[in-house]
Amino acid sequence: MSISEKDATAQLSEAPGELKKGALGTGGIVFLVVSAAAPLTAMAGVAPLAILIAGPAAPTAYLIAGAALVVFAIGFMAMTRHVRQTGGFYTYISHALGKTVGLGAGILALVSYNAMQIGIYGLFAVVTNGMLQTYFGIEVPWGVLAFLAIAGVWALGFFGIDVGARVLGVLLVAETLILLILGIAIAVTGGPEGFSFGLFNPQLVFTPEVSVVLGLALGAFLGFEATALYRSEARNPNSSIPRATYIAIGFLTVFYAVIVWLFVQAWGESGVQGFIGENGVTAFAFITADTFLGQWAVLTMLALIVTSVYAGLLAFHNTINRYTYALARDGILPAALARTRRNGSPHVAGLVQTILSVLIVGGFVIAGADPFLNLLIWVNTPGVVGILVLQLLASFAVIVFFVRNRTLERAWYVVPAAVLATAALAAFTVLIVVNIDVLTGAGAAANAVILLVVPVAFLVGVVLAVIYKRTRPATYERIGGGDRDD
Repeated sequence: MSISEKDATAQLSEAPGELKKGALGTGGIVFLVVSAAAPLTAMAGVAPLAILIAGPAAPTAYLIAGAALVVFAIGFMAMTRHVRQTGGFYTYISHALGKTVGLGAGILALVSYNAMQIGIYGLFAVVTNGMLQTYFGIEVPWGVLAFLAIAGVWALGFFGIDVGARVLGVLLVAETLILLILGIAIAVTGGPEGFSFGLFNPQLVFTPEVSVVLGLALGAFLGFEATALYRSEARNPNSSIPRATYIAIGFLTVFYAVIVWLFVQAWGESGVQGFIGENGVTAFAFITADTFLGQWAVLTMLALIVTSVYAGLLAFHNTINRYTYALARDGILPAALARTRRNGSPHVAGLVQTILSVLIVGGFVIAGADPFLNLLIWVNTPGVVGILVLQLLASFAVIVFFVRNRTLERAWYVVPAAVLATAALAAFTVLIVVNIDVLTGAGAAANAVILLVVPVAFLVGVVLAVIYKRTRPATYERIGGGDRDD
């Protein structure tokens, strides 16, 4: 063994900490992953754009996206029963597609989830300023608001996953409740054209516009896949992880489709696109709330959007910390990043992620950048694409894993479901890349740079794996968790 390999082994032997066993039940995991999707933000901020593009068929895009992700989950959850190491996509892809591809996926996951989370600080600053202006008539520099959010996210992450899950549960119930109340008000009051069902009309559904909206719809589900990342912290993981996954996807699919359909009914299928075009995408949900519920609902939604975005920030922070923990425990990142507090919180990983957030957000503040157009769009979009690529790789990994391990117990439909999910996710990835300008609103050059982040991050992991295989074979063997059983 070389000196560097001995040093690496000695460093790893400093006994990295353990995540808190049994900290999460099914409900806690559901709160964590659904909060990452930020339902209120998705419905108030993105759904109106989907309606503007696809009109009455917009709810169908959410149904299609949800159905595809359920099919993906069938294979993914079947694999989680046989691969027990902590590490999410990084671990599962490593076990099926090899350690080189696996480490590429691990670095891509680290970059993608950081991009998702850090970009959202810009959105937090924007929605918080909107709330403060409405409530108190004041405006705070967006950097101050973003830094306060960073501090708040770090604090809850530091105190442990179970504390964070309880807070997220309260926030999720609140934001879901206001949308349900609004939906009921629309259903009871009725719109100008009565109830209609254009979402099932083939002439409206099978259009280029709906294919574009599929990318927006998929983005509203991001975060559900992290259920497997909490395996070592879950009670009865073989049952609670699949149950939480299906509950999260099922809830989001039905909830999104129904709310978007009711938004359409509120102004009529023939008039809703014109209404959004006249009043603006960002104002649509608030005008609808004011019309059907009154000003109190607008004020409530303004406050709850702030907590919705914060909940998403915290959920992604927890996800990032667990990917960092897994990579550090396997010797890829410094061993210190795998240390935990007595409550099982990977506090060093959390601190490093917080510092990274401060540096990137601070850079945008110093540059005088726009928190929405620059920080959110430029940083967040590579994360969206990267996570979708990870889902695609994971779905293909399920096929390879069960074909190679034919003796493992599984339902007959697992591999066919994985094949179907792989095809669907590949199509979705192409659609998002082709229509990337819809997500970013940027020019061709900026979009090319944004998209380039994904292959570059993956290739960095691949190159590292090749180097480790030659110079640090013991570290290479630990990629993906090795033979460790968490």
